Amino acid sequence: MPVMSRLPELYVAVDVEADGPIPGPYSMISLGMAVAGRPDLSFYTELRPISDDFDPKALAVSGLDRERLLREAPAAEEAMSAAARWVDGLRGIGRPVFLAAPAVWDGMFVHWYFMRFTGKSPFGATGSGIDLRSYWMGMTGSEWAGTRKGTVKHALGLDGLPHTHHAGEDAAELAQIFEAVVRHRGETAE
Repeated sequence: MPVMSRLPELYVAVDVEADGPIPGPYSMISLGMAVAGRPDLSFYTELRPISDDFDPKALAVSGLDRERLLREAPAAEEAMSAAARWVDGLRGIGRPVFLAAPAVWDGMFVHWYFMRFTGKSPFGATGSGIDLRSYWMGMTGSEWAGTRKGTVKHALGLDGLPHTHHAGEDAAELAQIFEAVVRHRGETAE
């Protein structure tokens, strides 16, 4: 029986900025993705809001101008179709695996948007993936309170790595953190 070659997994760090706590009544206003270990592979888009409702405090976190997004950002269908094509384009070099911190927040928006605006998620029917915080908790035995991204960065010596609330930059930050986590895991296993 021939041995089938296996493509490597590509950990796609995903970050979302939104103008409220849940998708549907509120909008994802930017989406960033970056492949861990491959800084040349990244994706960023802003999205036109899909509803009139927004939380001014949530919107302020991103620093994005809602009126500009309404005028200039691509519609959700266009933005999510482009995002799906980008993820699907990775399949020639590996198997895309969703990665976020926390996966519940980013995953909720990303999966809902893919399902609502493209009919399927390039990350699979459940949209599931790796949650950095859970991964760190299992790897180190720490409690949940000790898994915040800033705590993980400090433990790995990545204090200077900025978190800007720009979805593209924060996806790249997460990709770098996950690379360091995997290196750390390898060092502690030896």
